[in-house]
Amino acid sequence: MAHSSLPTLLTVCLLAGLNTAAAQGLLGPPPANAPAETVPGGAAPPANPPGTAVEPATPPVGWPPAEPAAPVLAGSPTAVVKPFYEHLGLELDPTQRKNFVDPAKTVLDKSDALRKSGQGECLDPNMALDNADYDKLAIDKSLKSIEAVNGDQAKVVVAFVVEGNQHRLEWKLKKVDGDWKISDLLSVTGEWALSQYQCE
Repeated sequence: MAHSSLPTLLTVCLLAGLNTAAAQGLLGPPPANAPAETVPGGAAPPANPPGTAVEPATPPVGWPPAEPAAPVLAGSPTAVVKPFYEHLGLELDPTQRKNFVDPAKTVLDKSDALRKSGQGECLDPNMALDNADYDKLAIDKSLKSIEAVNGDQAKVVVAFVVEGNQHRLEWKLKKVDGDWKISDLLSVTGEWALSQYQCE
C-alpha cells in the first residue's frame, strides 16, 4: 500500500506546479517592483549568469480562450465584481453601497460625505481600472479574471491591458448573510488599496 501512494503524491505535486504556472499565464508575470521571492534560509534567489537569460513562460496552448471557460454564476464573487467593468465609476455610486462592507464601505461613505460638502473628491473615478485611461474596447478584449473562495472569504483577481500597460487588481470579498460583499480593492500594479484612503 505504501508504494501506491507515492505516484499519487507525485501527481498532486506536479498538478500543484501546473496550477501555479497556469495562474501565472493567466495574470502575467508579477510587476517589476514586486517583492523578490526568497529561497529557504532567507537568501534571495540567484540571478541568471550573464548570457543565460531565461525565456518568458509560454502561455498554455489555447490561451487566451475565445470564450470564457465557464459562465459567471449568479451570486458568485465574480458576478459581484463584473458590473464594475461594465459601468465606469460604479464603485462611487452611492446606490451600490449594498455591495460593500467595511473597510471599503466606510471609505466610500466618507468619500460621499466629502463630495457633498463641496470640499472636493477623494477617490479617482475609475479605481476599478487601476486609474488607467478608460478604453472600453481594449479592456473588453484583454480582461481576464480568476476567482478563489475560501469559506466566507473570496478574492477575484482581474487583469487587463490598456495602451500596452498591464494592470492587475484584487477584489476582496466577504460573505454576509449569504451574499458576497466587497471588503477591499487592491491594485497589484499600482500598489494602492481602497482601505488605505483617508477621505476626511
